Amino acid sequence: METLTPSQHAHPPLAPAVAGKYAALREMLEALKGAVTAFSGGVDSSLVAYLAHDVLGERALAVTSGSASLTRDDLSLTRRLAGQWGMAHRVIQTKETENPDYLANPVNRCYFCKSTLYADLAAIAREVGHGTVLNGINRDDWADHRPGLQAAREHKVLAPLSDCGFGKPDIRALARHLGLDNAEKPQAACLASRVPYGFSISIPMLDQIEKAEKALRELGFGQLRVRHHDDVARIEVPPEEFPRVLEQRERIDAALRNLGYRFVTLDLRGFRSGSLNEGVL
Repeated sequence: METLTPSQHAHPPLAPAVAGKYAALREMLEALKGAVTAFSGGVDSSLVAYLAHDVLGERALAVTSGSASLTRDDLSLTRRLAGQWGMAHRVIQTKETENPDYLANPVNRCYFCKSTLYADLAAIAREVGHGTVLNGINRDDWADHRPGLQAAREHKVLAPLSDCGFGKPDIRALARHLGLDNAEKPQAACLASRVPYGFSISIPMLDQIEKAEKALRELGFGQLRVRHHDDVARIEVPPEEFPRVLEQRERIDAALRNLGYRFVTLDLRGFRSGSLNEGVL
């Protein structure tokens, strides 16, 4: 099947190493009877969902969990991208927030979330006869604390990006080459990842975190996290953004205090993906 071209902009050529991985990825997908892809709107899962649709056509389905741990903006993004790419897409409501093991927020919280998701996706795969469940895990993910990888193994989920040797830079390069609109989307993670392990999670808490991060994005910040420490909001942005935070400190403080935080702080170490995992590995 011909490669889709979602954007009319000039697409940068691929380096030979990435082109080789891309060829291997397409070959892997072509060997599948069909696929159900866990699609969160991030560039990793978007690339897998897009290519599964490109290669397998009607034998591919992208599925998004619309639970409270996914931002409403990302949920809207999945719908927009699926429509733009002509991709079969389904939104489901997974029930991890009804699981006391998940809400207790242990260090393996992600395991309970992904187990719920992959069980639901496996049921959908059986329903539609597509067979294989795919995720967007890449090689770089193995260096972090990711209990969800265990859930993927238990549910026999295929990680085509990781299996074909893709790291994050390779994924962005291929997404740019294919013209995917979210090729430069900042790294994201579920909203529960903003809460230190051992502190119970609630849906109102996830909503508070989402609104706090949205308030910062509306002020022009891109890559960021608002870490939730009870009544303290700890902001992580790249160090080069510190001057802008200080310039807008009154607006930021007012916005986050209006959401219920008593104290608003800036983490002087800057943005680190998975910073709450520090000391866990």
